[in-house]
Amino acid sequence: MLEEKGYEVIETLVIPDDINRIKTELIRLSDGREADLILTSGGTGFSPRDCTPEATRDVADREAPGIAEYLRMRSMEITPRAMLTRGVSVIRGKTLIVNLPGSPKAVEECLGFILEPLEHGIRVLRGNVSECGRS
Repeated sequence: MLEEKGYEVIETLVIPDDINRIKTELIRLSDGREADLILTSGGTGFSPRDCTPEATRDVADREAPGIAEYLRMRSMEITPRAMLTRGVSVIRGKTLIVNLPGSPKAVEECLGFILEPLEHGIRVLRGNVSECGRS
């Protein structure tokens, strides 16, 4: 789905629900690989092992709460259980990090909601366009 929208996928990882491992990978991908966008899937629920939002916040320079709020709002139009997600969206350096749900169906729905507007946000974050839309 990402590649169909013109995104280049530089890496895909499967890692355990371990806060330190998640933080290490988020830092490596944002600082070392200089990824424009990092999408996580899963680890955002109420289970004691779900720690993705905490790991994501720990590596953040700034929050981008509107993205997670929008995902919850749109997802609740599909299922009221969407209110149970604790996913966050943050900025680290020039990388946007977005937590997505663990369900493949929910990931696809969420990406459908946000991919187009994220393109502009990423360009602004990278300094390729001003907030007003002028280069």
